[in-house]
Amino acid sequence: MNFSAVWASVRILSETIGSLPLHVYQYDGGVRRVSDSHPTASLLNRPNGMMTPMVLKETMMAHLCLHGNAYIAIERDNAGKAIKLIPIHPSRVKVTVEDGEKVFIVDERETYLDFEMIHIPGLSFDGILGISPISAAKDTFGLGLAANKFGKAFFENGANVGATLKHPGRLSDDAYKRLKNSWESRYSGLGNSHKTAILEEGMTVEKTIIPPDQAQFLQTRRFQVEEVARWFLIPPHMLGDLSQSSTRANIEEQGISFVRNTIRPWAVRIEQEFNAKLLSRGDSAYFIEFNLDGLLRGDLGSRYTAYAVARQWGWMSVNDIRKKENMNPLENGDIYLSPLNMVEAGDQNTPKDE
Repeated sequence: MNFSAVWASVRILSETIGSLPLHVYQYDGGVRRVSDSHPTASLLNRPNGMMTPMVLKETMMAHLCLHGNAYIAIERDNAGKAIKLIPIHPSRVKVTVEDGEKVFIVDERETYLDFEMIHIPGLSFDGILGISPISAAKDTFGLGLAANKFGKAFFENGANVGATLKHPGRLSDDAYKRLKNSWESRYSGLGNSHKTAILEEGMTVEKTIIPPDQAQFLQTRRFQVEEVARWFLIPPHMLGDLSQSSTRANIEEQGISFVRNTIRPWAVRIEQEFNAKLLSRGDSAYFIEFNLDGLLRGDLGSRYTAYAVARQWGWMSVNDIRKKENMNPLENGDIYLSPLNMVEAGDQNTPKDE
């Protein structure tokens, strides 16, 4: 997390998932409606006494980004109803399989059965445990951290870092220590950069470092940002790299792709596990789902153009449009239009040949 690109990636994914509305829906006569009266809806709105829904989802996603697994303990009342959701750090949990079900051992002393723990694995090769992205990408992230350390050392030591002092003769131990201490105190560090060095007794200075531009220092740092973006499937422009995003339309398309290819798969993983652990078999008409509509909205002009087409061709009403724009409904706003020149296929009268 000391690597800025990794920090930004984890933060983007965690805050995006954390800020998404997570609702309990009900199918009522073929119509999907938000069910605020369901007990699980109130649990999702207040998961425990310490956390808001945003914090719970954000913490869960951060664990997934860094450890490849997220664990949330389910506290139930005597009737078996879930009343609290408490996230547990992945480093505290050990997972075993007994009789075809997962068993979770927390802190090597407390055991949770499968129905008592929400477990969301990331990419997995056995379907049981997710792979830690940090472990899988340790070489990539390590190179980025090494580049940071190199840059820090270079600018801390100033222009004289890595210099060799040559003396035509042989220095005594005391003279060597005095010269070394004198040189470092006078010429090392940013505050002493570009000072004039005064040498005695035929001594010369030779620099031994490779200049950062020759070592492709800046290119390496930029490439590491692109590498981190690949690991987390995040558009580079969201990490501050605009070199591949030359136009506004390009950035908007990357944003939509981010929702479709990055956020949605994570949302489906979370939804399916929440449905399995928080809804009973008797709740077949109910399901838990994120609302991704807000992330997929285009700019104002694009939205209004789409609304105009939908309104004109009759599949959206005024109130449908106002609802998507978080506006209050209007009286008589549920009327759908039908173009006058459109009829059902096969109903038109075909003129007969005379």
